Amino acid sequence: MPVVFLGNFDPIAIGLVKSLARPEANVTGVLIAPAGTLAGKKLELLKAAVPRATRIALLSHEDPGLRAQEQETDAAAVALGIALPVTRVVGGDYERAFTALVADRPDALFVGASTYFMRDRKRIIELAARHRLPAIYEWPEQVEEGGLMSYGVSYPDLYYRAASYADRIFKGARPGELAIERPSKFAFGINRRTAHELGIVIPPDLQLRADWSIG
Repeated sequence: MPVVFLGNFDPIAIGLVKSLARPEANVTGVLIAPAGTLAGKKLELLKAAVPRATRIALLSHEDPGLRAQEQETDAAAVALGIALPVTRVVGGDYERAFTALVADRPDALFVGASTYFMRDRKRIIELAARHRLPAIYEWPEQVEEGGLMSYGVSYPDLYYRAASYADRIFKGARPGELAIERPSKFAFGINRRTAHELGIVIPPDLQLRADWSIG
């Protein structure tokens, strides 16, 4: 049975396909990130928004699937000369996680790319605001609801591309001959109202880099 996936994992490493260019299996699809999880780029943007930041907390999750993201973010932090204390949310207890997180006295917050954090975004945004932590997220909805910034792929574009693969397979194409695609469109958003409430002045050059903004 043909399979079209949309996900953030390494299909070669887990033995799902032989190569991205030619899967040679009943599987093809679209990757959510071009390489890794875009953690390095997001950390760079957060540092640009909060130049004084020397400690940026990483909010992660007990889900083992986020360990690779933690490693990638840590490597980016080392390159930028930033300390990166990690706090994992266990059992959905965000109050406890933030109590531990703020004890490390971070200057800003990097919210991991987790579907749990997308689901619970209102709670996370509320806690970040309470502790006056400028934060960067993965999805635009997290900024629309009060988060400071987000950077990630254009999901509507990915959905369209995944659907186009299903359409081609229905018309006779073989999954194994359809190259697995990486994303090519990304979006950086800023909530100006949140920046004002936090007393942050977003540098003009960073504002010009934004694909959209609100507030």
